[in-house]
Amino acid sequence: MTWLFFILILIATFLIMEVVTWLTHKYVMHGFLWWLHKDHHQPRPGFFEKNDAFFIIFALPSILLIYFGTYNHLWWLQAMGFGIMAYGFAYFLVHEVIIHQRFKWFTRSNNTYVRAIRRAHKMHHRHLDRHEGESFGMLLVHKKYWDKVKRDRKLKSGNKAEENPPSPLP
Repeated sequence: MTWLFFILILIATFLIMEVVTWLTHKYVMHGFLWWLHKDHHQPRPGFFEKNDAFFIIFALPSILLIYFGTYNHLWWLQAMGFGIMAYGFAYFLVHEVIIHQRFKWFTRSNNTYVRAIRRAHKMHHRHLDRHEGESFGMLLVHKKYWDKVKRDRKLKSGNKAEENPPSPLP
C-alpha cells in the first residue's frame, strides 16, 4: 500500500510542479532574478547561458527531499523529491531538447503537441524584456496554440491538394 501512496505523491508533485514552474517563471525569473534569466531571451553565442544556473537552483529541493527522506526514513519526502526530479527531466526534454534544440534529437517532429509547445514558447520569447510576457508554463499548452497548429496543418494540407491536382489521365 505504501508503494501506491508513493506513486500517487510522486504524480501529484509532478503535476503541482507545472504550477510552481509557471509562478516561478513569471514572478521570479521575470522578476528579481531577471539578470540571470535575461540572456535566455537575448541569446549570445555559445552553448551555455547564465540561465542554466536555474538547473542547479531547481535541482536543490529535489536533492534535499530525496536525501532527507532517505536519511530519516520518510518515504513521502522521497516521493516528492522524485516527483520534482521527474518534472525536471520532462522540463529538460521539452525545453532544452524539443523547444530550443540544444541537443539535436527531435529536430523535425510534426507532432501536434510538439508544434503547439514550440509555438507557445516562441510567443513567450517574442518579448525580449521581462514585462508583458505570455505562456510562462512548460508542459501545458494553452488552447489557442493547439488551435493555431491545427489551423496551420489544415491550411497546409489544403495547399498540398491544390499543388498536386489529380491527373485527368487514367
